[in-house]
Amino acid sequence: MGAAIVASRFVVGEVPPLTLAMLRYAIGFLCLLPFAWPALRRLPARPPARDLWAMAALGTGQFGILIALLNWGLQTVPAAPAALIFSLFPLLTLLLGAALGREQVTPQLLAGVLLSIAGVAVSLLSKLQALHAGAWWGELAVLASACVGAVCSVLYRPYLRRYPTVPVSAFAMLASVLFLAVIALHEDWPARTRSLSPTAWGVVAFVGLSSGIGYFWWLYALKHETPTRVTVFLALNPVTATLLAWPLLGEVPAPRTLAALALIALGLALATRSPSGTRQARSR
Repeated sequence: MGAAIVASRFVVGEVPPLTLAMLRYAIGFLCLLPFAWPALRRLPARPPARDLWAMAALGTGQFGILIALLNWGLQTVPAAPAALIFSLFPLLTLLLGAALGREQVTPQLLAGVLLSIAGVAVSLLSKLQALHAGAWWGELAVLASACVGAVCSVLYRPYLRRYPTVPVSAFAMLASVLFLAVIALHEDWPARTRSLSPTAWGVVAFVGLSSGIGYFWWLYALKHETPTRVTVFLALNPVTATLLAWPLLGEVPAPRTLAALALIALGLALATRSPSGTRQARSR
């Protein structure tokens, strides 16, 4: 995701956010389709309509709304700060799991949450000092995308336990593409896709291919592990985004960005480490 954030930031000036999200998952769906179709044919029975609607809604949220909000935010938020804000994803997942009785709330969890929030506050210090109109919409969009991802990650697992991962991944992406194709019409995506530069198509193809492969493994992990243990690896996003944005986008990390990164990493380590002699409850 860190590399995808940098790539999206690179191309978002030429490709509007909804169009970029649609193209991303259209390519991802085409990558998964050859593998999904044989697995789908081996299912003993067609999933009931309520499961199909639920998986379509989760796919629209996870792959459509989340990425659209993230791309929207990346129009004004540099890649490294965006990744820092998005790194709240696992902590939001932890809190939601705790609210549903699926995670144990401990003092170290609360300490981790506070440290991570402090890290985000440090990364946004310049915004706190610039209270002009419209200063916050990009950051709020990135934070909203993390909230959507946390909700979907917690709710996905029952369906991933019932059905093979590849068909679920492909179906979820298809639902998001159809949703995005409709809401992106105001960006005139049919005309825009015909006028994209070769460089832009190369970046979009990279993001799409990485999404198809990456989200298959993401859902595979959600099938076999708790959402918290899966989403914690998103803590690598700020590191990846910061290191790649420096040479590729010329976004030199400020000292406060590195301090924020350290605070968030420490917060995540505290929040996800099981207390001695206990084990976090697995999601049902």
